[in-house]
Amino acid sequence: MARTRETTLADRMSEHEALMWNIEKDPWLNPNGSSLTILDQPVDMERFRRQIRHGVANVPRLYQRVVPGFGKISTPAWVPDAEFDFDHHVREVDLGGEGTERDVLDLATTLAAEPLDRTRPLWRFVSISGLQDGKGAIWSMFHHAISDGIGQIRMAELYQQVSRDAEGHPEVDLESIVAQACADHPAKEQGGDTATSVVSNVRSSVEHLARRQLGLGRRALGEVMLWPADTGRAANQATSTVAAARHTIDQLSGSSNESPGGSPIWKQRSRHRHLEWVQVPLDDLKAAAKGCGCSVNDAFMAGLTNAAVAYHAEREVEVDAFNTSFVVSTRTDNSMAGNSFTPVLVQLSGSDLSPVDRMHEVKRVAEEQREAASGGGGMNGLAGFANLLPTSVVTKTARDRAGKIDFSTSNLRGAPFALFCAGSAVEATIPLGPVAGTAANITALSYDGNIDIGLVVDPVAIDDPAGYRRHVVDAFAAIMDTSGNE
Repeated sequence: MARTRETTLADRMSEHEALMWNIEKDPWLNPNGSSLTILDQPVDMERFRRQIRHGVANVPRLYQRVVPGFGKISTPAWVPDAEFDFDHHVREVDLGGEGTERDVLDLATTLAAEPLDRTRPLWRFVSISGLQDGKGAIWSMFHHAISDGIGQIRMAELYQQVSRDAEGHPEVDLESIVAQACADHPAKEQGGDTATSVVSNVRSSVEHLARRQLGLGRRALGEVMLWPADTGRAANQATSTVAAARHTIDQLSGSSNESPGGSPIWKQRSRHRHLEWVQVPLDDLKAAAKGCGCSVNDAFMAGLTNAAVAYHAEREVEVDAFNTSFVVSTRTDNSMAGNSFTPVLVQLSGSDLSPVDRMHEVKRVAEEQREAASGGGGMNGLAGFANLLPTSVVTKTARDRAGKIDFSTSNLRGAPFALFCAGSAVEATIPLGPVAGTAANITALSYDGNIDIGLVVDPVAIDDPAGYRRHVVDAFAAIMDTSGNE
């Protein structure tokens, strides 16, 4: 796809990215998502590899590895991988001509559970062929430290086209590009004398810390210089600072928006995962949401909540309120890398509400919590504080907090038109969001007139994933039925 994206990349992780990198040491809290793209036929592998190589050559982050900072005084750094091996990152799986949709979903779940090698560049592609209906698939994963969901959608532009016979990228000498990047990078990061490397890492970390503190000092000085001209500014700034600190502490401790709510039968947690897929017509969902003055995201969360209510009613279990979350993007750039988002915690009634009443409830509660989160300093403020704490303390806190969330959600916007990949038509892209200690992660991605919803559940918590999927399908059908009744 012909589009120019920003490729200027920071030398070090942001505080937010470093936090995700650190908590991954607890496998239960793996923050990484992936995606499964369903194709009308298997890709032309030679062409696909050529496209990926071209993309890697143009996005240096994809041939960089992570080097830890010194202690906790700086975040990890990104450096070119002198042992970069393209074949490690791009693989093939053949299901022998007998692969069913269920087989592909299970394979994607298995691949998502395999950790990325933290000593290599943090991404992987698997081309899947041998399906019984002649279709193909591409599974892909980029570590969350590389990019958030929006950035990863933009990365797909590196290997997707707008027509089946679009001219592909020319072959590039990727190995020479990586070798040159390594040669241009300070040798201290590529190995060599251990003592020199340690000293250099300490120096680099201290320099990073000094720059960060200097930037904070300059901003604070600039703020104070404005106070004489605006007598109310100091009081307002103090109020905002207190609010930001309170929100940060609430987010870290899990006390924000806390109540006795939550499903009594979704309490247990495990490392097991199960993937279900639901596809919903985008225009029908938009019409239903617009008909009652709500957004597509309001309708999305309403459908998931009513499905959860129905799941529990079927088992004669009452729930006071469901604890859930959604993600607010704070991106203002055109980049395909980096992370700019804030999770927002909400509670929704466990009562049996009509589709319209549920959408109105979601809209009201989401707006209230979004406004509260906007004054909280964002994820970097929280992460900067958390990164100073022992990792064991942070992971325990994160586990405790995630254990109170019934399901987390994310809603991403994809291409509104048909796409192709190495000669194959993209029929759907199923997002696999990170469960990360919750009972389920449910992520939606719009594409060419539909919304593909990936239901990634912990089957120990939700022991009937197919049953929950059935309720999700019914709940969205009920929401879309309201569009003609307003």
